Amino acid sequence: MKKRRLGGAAVGLGVVLAVTGLPAQASTESRTADNRTSGTRTADARAALPLGPAGLAETRTTQTLQPGLTLTRIVRGAVDPAHHWTVEASIPGGDTSPDPDAPPSTLKDKASADELAAELRGDGFDARAERVTTPRTTDYSGGTLGWRVRIGSFTSQSAAATERIRVINAGYGGSVTYTGWDGATTDRGPWRLDVLTIDPRTFRGTLDATYGPDIENRETVSTLATDAGAVAAVNAGFFVLDPRSGAPGDPAGVGVYDGRLLSEPVGGRPGLVVRDGGRSAQITRLTWEGRVTAPRGTALPLNGVNRVPGLIRNCGGGEGDSPTSLPLHDVTCTNPDQLVAFTQEYGASTPQGEGVEAVLDSRGRVLELRSVRGGPLPSGGGSIQATGRHVAALTALARPGERLRVETTLRDDQGRRVAPSPGTDIVNAGPELVREGRLHVTPATDGMVHQGDPSWYYGWVHKRNPRTLAGTDAAGRTVLVTADGRSTDSLGLSITETAKVARSLGLRDAVNLDGGGSTTMVANGQVINRPSDAAGERPVGDALLVLPRRR
Repeated sequence: MKKRRLGGAAVGLGVVLAVTGLPAQASTESRTADNRTSGTRTADARAALPLGPAGLAETRTTQTLQPGLTLTRIVRGAVDPAHHWTVEASIPGGDTSPDPDAPPSTLKDKASADELAAELRGDGFDARAERVTTPRTTDYSGGTLGWRVRIGSFTSQSAAATERIRVINAGYGGSVTYTGWDGATTDRGPWRLDVLTIDPRTFRGTLDATYGPDIENRETVSTLATDAGAVAAVNAGFFVLDPRSGAPGDPAGVGVYDGRLLSEPVGGRPGLVVRDGGRSAQITRLTWEGRVTAPRGTALPLNGVNRVPGLIRNCGGGEGDSPTSLPLHDVTCTNPDQLVAFTQEYGASTPQGEGVEAVLDSRGRVLELRSVRGGPLPSGGGSIQATGRHVAALTALARPGERLRVETTLRDDQGRRVAPSPGTDIVNAGPELVREGRLHVTPATDGMVHQGDPSWYYGWVHKRNPRTLAGTDAAGRTVLVTADGRSTDSLGLSITETAKVARSLGLRDAVNLDGGGSTTMVANGQVINRPSDAAGERPVGDALLVLPRRR
């Protein structure tokens, strides 16, 4: 169980900095001077967050949570009177559409958008077609994503919701949205970010990744933080949410905890690697190999670790996966022929279904073969599940009483073996944001470009959302950032804005973690940001915890 109960932590003095551009990671000297004089500092505008026009008001509040750990709240801009609520229509295929049978979507070609807008105007709605263009990234050309149709302009969300009902009653579809979430560079805010900075030169606690009591269930970041006695915490990697996509809570990509691979990588996607309890961190792209070997030398290749066989969340599993063997974010690929290893950390019972399961004791000896998969594991033991064409092979390999060896190997993007120590944790992430101090945004490589579905990119990458990111700066500090979104009080960030923010905070390498409703930061036992789910804080798959020094 990756769960710890530790003591509390001291809280340092707070200082509010009213600036047009003070770096979030002000030097130790600057922070000391500010604390001593309780003064206000104004810095060069080039250091301000690269959001909205230059010269927007920006305040930063910094406090020391424990030696080597600072928390900075950044608020930039104010509510922009140019923003309004509107109804974004669902555009069906029509007479002018390249694919009239395609399902309705937010973005279509210009002809389809114009056709719908004209129909809506004919039915008495204030409709307009708008072109959506998106920035170029490192691996995506950008340009025109498509055309959207919007209806009306309203000063309140409730008024837009009333118009949406009228639209639906007229036989159309649509959703309510706020124009501040579109990502225009002229927007004046507001934005609200929280920044945790860990300085290894003075930090004596640990940075730890945890999945909670087991892998197959979700917990809130605040619960994980409280149970471990953490000083601070943020949500970490992507995970399974829908039971139809696997076990809710299972990391949708690499998961290494205390040096043990408990979830395999999504082919070639990046992971945040935390070493030596947070003394250092880096961003690395990872692949893996796994196999099950019998004493007589026979070996079978593994397809996964601690996940439901046949369901590969975010894809990128391998040959035979449908619809693709490449990463494809927020898609669950399938494969009827799977061999998946389970460890004690998975949960109380392994997944049930057709196939066969070799149950292993703590020394790897085969205790039994279950002809129907699923059931509890012996204390300290594990299992191997097979489906489809692998059933016969595992049945022949797993002789009762014989010892099977499960081996897994991680490799970086240069093909070099990665051998995590017991003090190493890795959480899945993507896309990359900054590499060696330069913008390096990789949505296409990491499966965030869905061919034939520009609406997905529009909603996930292009539009502003709550975001969580992590990275390291030139001084070797690890930085964890949350940006609130999906509200009028905090617009959120597009992926390209997230990268620019990371670089402006001094990060030489940075990567995007899970965001949206998952974005959560905890400090001193309280959720300090504003999670965007209507129900409040979302249970997640894993989290990064900042733990105090052991006594």
